[in-house]
Amino acid sequence: MATAIFATAQVSSSAAKGAAFGGVIAIRLLPALILGPIAGVFADRFDRRYTMVVCDLLRFVLFASIPLVGTLARNAGVAVSWAAIATFLIETVGMIWAPAKEAAVPNLLPKGKLERANQLSLVMTYGVAPVSAALTIVVVSSLLKAKTDTWASPSNIALYFNALTFLAAAVTVFFGIKEISGRSAKRDKGEGVLTQFLDGWRYVGRTPLVRGLVFGMLGAFAGAGVVIGAGPFYAESLGGGDASFGMLFGTLFVGLAIGIALGPRLIGTLSRKRWFGASIVMASCAVFLLAIAPHLAVAVLGALFVGSGAGMAFLAGTTMLGTEIGDDVRGRVFGFVWTAVRVVLMLSISLSATLVGFGGTRLIFGVNVSFTRILLAAAGIVGAMAGVLAFRQMDDRPGVPVLKDIWGAVSRRPLTVGETDPGKGLFIVFEGGEGVGKSTQVVKLAAWLRLRGQEPVVTREPGATDIGMRIRGLVLDGKDDISPRAEALLYAADRAQHVTEVVRPALAEGRVVLSDRYVDSSLAYQGAGRTMAADEISWLSTWATGALKPDLTILLDLDPAVGLKRAGERSGADRIESESLAFHERVRYAFLDLASADPKSYLVIDASGDPEKIALEIRERIDVLLTREPAHV
Repeated sequence: MATAIFATAQVSSSAAKGAAFGGVIAIRLLPALILGPIAGVFADRFDRRYTMVVCDLLRFVLFASIPLVGTLARNAGVAVSWAAIATFLIETVGMIWAPAKEAAVPNLLPKGKLERANQLSLVMTYGVAPVSAALTIVVVSSLLKAKTDTWASPSNIALYFNALTFLAAAVTVFFGIKEISGRSAKRDKGEGVLTQFLDGWRYVGRTPLVRGLVFGMLGAFAGAGVVIGAGPFYAESLGGGDASFGMLFGTLFVGLAIGIALGPRLIGTLSRKRWFGASIVMASCAVFLLAIAPHLAVAVLGALFVGSGAGMAFLAGTTMLGTEIGDDVRGRVFGFVWTAVRVVLMLSISLSATLVGFGGTRLIFGVNVSFTRILLAAAGIVGAMAGVLAFRQMDDRPGVPVLKDIWGAVSRRPLTVGETDPGKGLFIVFEGGEGVGKSTQVVKLAAWLRLRGQEPVVTREPGATDIGMRIRGLVLDGKDDISPRAEALLYAADRAQHVTEVVRPALAEGRVVLSDRYVDSSLAYQGAGRTMAADEISWLSTWATGALKPDLTILLDLDPAVGLKRAGERSGADRIESESLAFHERVRYAFLDLASADPKSYLVIDASGDPEKIALEIRERIDVLLTREPAHV
């Protein structure tokens, strides 16, 4: 961007500025057009580890040669010419490296971890890298004033350092990540490069998922290209200059980082295929907002949303390409997608910059109308259409209303196919160890709610359904020796049936659901008590319940020794109550840890007190919930 802005400063007319700005960006992306179509074949045809190592070694040599040639030649024309050639070659080599890297990553970790890995990679690229690059520019610029004429000038040192990073990457991949290799079955059939290249393109054309990804990404990148290409002139239409453009451009990248880093947490369990299309529509609507923004403050907000939507779509698209595409063709698909989006980006930036340069501002019906805004509005509309088209190609939940599905995911009460809106019911859960008095307090709260005109649904785990009763007989009353994993699966099966048959229908009717135990009991008993991995138990329960969370969890806390004594006096000990005191102490502290991690969602009460006082404290908290909309935390 600095190079492009520098180019615009060398000419005076608006048309020339537009051509200069777009031309520099086009040259930067030119290697994608030349080599991109066959870059993906390298990733599928040759050993990916060797491909990445050779590419990084070539970039090491090319980066190091730029200052070396400048020092030895001592001729500005030769130095500048070689710098341009080397930069072109570096971009070209990078086009070969990228599909190999992207195709290799899904083979290194489980599918469930790929989104997180892509988050880290993209945040480093679009979050940390721009900041570190800006700091480098500041440092080098300040040092250049002191020393510029020797081989050890600050700019030369920066280039040498950059070269060494590629050498370090080559060494790391060659010696440390041998699993990257990934050999394709296609390579062993003796097929030629052209045949494999055409196979990759045909795969893209006949696969709805990839078609949807391509349509969506092309639309998103075309819109982004228009925003970048029209950016300097748009800043002028707001009464600003390079500083305003820098602010908008920086905000775009801040939004990109926010979308990548926080998007998955925001949308929770929403289908990633739906998330992809919805993110593109969001970014495109924000582009349209830019077109009608009356002043810079609104434009900055629009740029933030453009970046956020683009970041979420980029993360979702990259993850789906890694998880849904077979290893034998993954490199070519990545190569095709990255080539297509770079070419679209190059064309949209170049054409939009040129068009707005020639279009300028026209007086229409006595009103000054900037051609830049017309172009942005058109880009927003086209991008939204591309997002909708991608959505229709990829939608994997046709029976679920889109807006309700998105709201259900954000509010942590997701819908499943055929389910209705969760409604405005309240989901209250009682948790705690043995003998804390949960059942007593559930009965007292239900009676109080009936006096207020409510008709609560009182339920429990395990055993609230016919299937649940049979499971309860196995996990509590049975004498069979059940392994910890089998026990966790049985509780999850009971919970899945419980949520589907009892909890969700009641919430959809707007009723208050009072449940004696829920997900936290599995985290405490199977996770801490049985010393199993808590994140695995959490994932299992989330899957079983569709990520349905209670509006409030009431934790009744009591010394396990006291609670077990109470439970023993009440009835004979079941399988869980028969466990050791150490087991129940681990359970107690697990409950307390869960409550301390999310205090707004919990009410922790000392269960050793008077039951009536405990009931009064619970009613006071529930009364607050009944007088406002459910939090759905």
